[in-house]
Amino acid sequence: MGTVISVSKSNSHTFNKYQSDKILLLPGLGVEGDAHMGETVKHRSRVAKDPTQPNLRQVHLMHSELFVELREKGFEVSPGQMGENITTQGIDLLELPRDTVLSIGETAKVQVTGLRNPCKQIDSIKPGLMNAVLDRDEDGNLVRKAGIMGVVLVGGEVRAGDNVEINLPPKPYKKLERV
Repeated sequence: MGTVISVSKSNSHTFNKYQSDKILLLPGLGVEGDAHMGETVKHRSRVAKDPTQPNLRQVHLMHSELFVELREKGFEVSPGQMGENITTQGIDLLELPRDTVLSIGETAKVQVTGLRNPCKQIDSIKPGLMNAVLDRDEDGNLVRKAGIMGVVLVGGEVRAGDNVEINLPPKPYKKLERV
């Protein structure tokens, strides 16, 4: 089990999101009042390719442990600054299998769809940050560390301090890929 340490949203397509006391997750849509809310894709580059694609990026979650790692590399990043809606602590989000369901707060449930694929806009926070959120594993495969994406199965309010319970899908697990 983990904990929510911050929640954020933005009603415009700005890179960073603004911390809030609470966010409301809406089933099949995402975060109420967030520019990425909707049944179909809202990410501008994806809309340009095919606006009818399902929105697998309704909610962006990031582990606060990444901020500690980045601080050690000289990057000072705070919750919401890299565009996440929910910042967690105590969960290795990147190791969760696809289709894991996260129960957050009293009622909300988010199904994990994949990894966030970081873009060059991250360098607007500080040059070089994009490379700092990418790594290589022992086999040379690219590792994306900029959080995970999900869709809202069950709505509800989410606030800092809420618990996050992990409900793994049936085996065999499917590794997270970028969405």
